[in-house]
Amino acid sequence: MENKSPLEITDKLFYEDNDFDLNKAQSIVSDTLKDADDGELYLESTKSESFSFDDGRMKNIAYDSTKGFGLRAIAGEARGFAHSGEITESSLKRASETVRSVSKNYSGIMAPGPSHGTNKPLYTSINPIEETSFKIKTSLLQEIDSYARSIDKKVIQVSASISASYQAIQILRGDGERTADIRPLIRLNVSLVVEKNGRRETGNSGCGGRGRYEEWINSDRWKGQVKEALRIANTNLESIPTPAGEMPVILGPGWPGVMLHEAVGHGLEGDFNRKGTSIFSGKIGEKVTADGVTVIDDGTIENKRGSITIDDEGTKSSKNILIENGILRNYMQDRQNARLMKMEPTGNGRRQSYSHYPMPRMTNTYMDNGTIEPEEIISTVKKGIYAVNFAGGQVDITNGKFVFSASEAYLVENGKVKQPLKGATLIGNGPDAMSKISLIGNDMSLDDGIGTCGKEGQGVPVGVGQPTLLMGGITVGGTDTN
Repeated sequence: MENKSPLEITDKLFYEDNDFDLNKAQSIVSDTLKDADDGELYLESTKSESFSFDDGRMKNIAYDSTKGFGLRAIAGEARGFAHSGEITESSLKRASETVRSVSKNYSGIMAPGPSHGTNKPLYTSINPIEETSFKIKTSLLQEIDSYARSIDKKVIQVSASISASYQAIQILRGDGERTADIRPLIRLNVSLVVEKNGRRETGNSGCGGRGRYEEWINSDRWKGQVKEALRIANTNLESIPTPAGEMPVILGPGWPGVMLHEAVGHGLEGDFNRKGTSIFSGKIGEKVTADGVTVIDDGTIENKRGSITIDDEGTKSSKNILIENGILRNYMQDRQNARLMKMEPTGNGRRQSYSHYPMPRMTNTYMDNGTIEPEEIISTVKKGIYAVNFAGGQVDITNGKFVFSASEAYLVENGKVKQPLKGATLIGNGPDAMSKISLIGNDMSLDDGIGTCGKEGQGVPVGVGQPTLLMGGITVGGTDTN
């Protein structure tokens, strides 16, 4: 199917193979939306599989196949939405009866559809599940287990998993405009436990993106993930308690961008700003971070986990500059919030599945490069923390307050990276922390393809990234009681 367009693939999938008449569907959708401001029929077929291997044996193998639609009508700030796991004329008619009620006694003017055409294909349309054999996938996990134990005798437990999904979507608007996308997604994860002198520590590493299995499970790739998980675990074996207090914090490149994603990114989503619940509401054109800070959301990066050729409303994804040199320039928008805020959609209308409605969501969100060498940044710190990896965190977007736990961090003294630390927690306020950025490195990188973002019960794949950077005066919660 590589030589067929997403529209051709989905036409066969939803109409020809499903005995579902396009013309009748179009008539129902047009009738449903005749008094609305906006809306669409969202058709989806997703196949997914996962394999997990734990402590010398296959622990779980799962396969899932779902197909369904979501029908939505927008009338002002109101939304009518219905979904079904059956793609049939009768189920679409029943959904229409429900959805039309939102525009009863309402005379809307249908918003223009997304600009015609889509981005160039950002990833393959080949189904990775069907392309790679069952034996290759299961043998791989056994090989990971054996390899990890062979290279370090301290390894006492190995957990490895691979997963893939193949999502096909088509969006049908009231005026007959149709757009489609085919989205493969791969994920590989390795977790190791090492033991030394009775002490046990864990290391995790993972990677993934949109593409074929072979791109993510070749030997160079999976051996690299094993070695990285082992490096982190062995590093943690040598860790000492984290000192507590307010001090400078250096954030490493790549995955530490998850802090930017949570503490700043969510606050730049259009719905929070329209409702006035974000700390960034009404601040376009104002200075919201330190000089030199540029934050971008870019859904157009080839093969990245958070990339989408079109969003789940049919709008082309884009490279959206949110903050430029400290000045707030834009929000991330879906169609409804963009219209109500008199702004343009940015290709950020995303949903977890056909049974969920779209909302403004991030794609690949990162801080752009600065000009300083990372070693120079480290050399400026007399005493502080160097946080290289994060395990997770919590953020309140109404005030920007965050708590993040570092899974790999180091003490920095007199410009030198010293002992690894255990139990480092960063506590602060997103915009405040962004205003305390004093040095920005030239080593921006995106994460390896492991991020999933949650919002209102919906999860979507995302990417994060940043260069090495220095923030002054961040509260560090530690475990050192001395």
